[in-house]
Amino acid sequence: MAVNSFMVDIGTPAPDFRLPRADGTGEVALKDVADAPALLVAFLSNHCPYVKHVESAFGRFATEYAANGLATVAICANDVVNYPDDAAPQLAAQAERAGFTFPYLVDEDQQVALAYRAACTPDFFLYDAQRRLAYRGQFDDSRPRSGTEPTGESLRAAADLVLAGKPVPEPHYPSVGCSIKWKPGNDPTA
Repeated sequence: MAVNSFMVDIGTPAPDFRLPRADGTGEVALKDVADAPALLVAFLSNHCPYVKHVESAFGRFATEYAANGLATVAICANDVVNYPDDAAPQLAAQAERAGFTFPYLVDEDQQVALAYRAACTPDFFLYDAQRRLAYRGQFDDSRPRSGTEPTGESLRAAADLVLAGKPVPEPHYPSVGCSIKWKPGNDPTA
């Protein structure tokens, strides 16, 4: 069943994190991207059809915008006991398949997802240079089986404004995707 992002308040500070990379090459922390003029934190998964629909276009977007100063990190917080397709080796394979050039991190205890108030995959949180939330919402209007190819139009427009030091005017449309697969006791809606 598809769910919408929670639409966290604009201006909310980026929660701190330190998480292992899915490819096993170390950890990445919020402080590691402190110098970037903007930060995109994307909650993704490997098994979700909504993510599969946008993953290659998202990989191209992140690579293109890295040249403009946008730092991107992706995080998978799904329960891998019940969703083994979202275990680290499968995430590393997804990153290669989709052309991800940014760190893909694993939030095994789901505490980072809870701190960010992530609800679904994909779920996008774009922060300005002061690491205040400037945009949260959809990649674009495309959806699986819609016949529309993903372009990233919504996220591109937001990133252009944030990188120019400007606010992103409302409305922001929520991201739609698969619910994060919470471990027992972690589901914020339960």
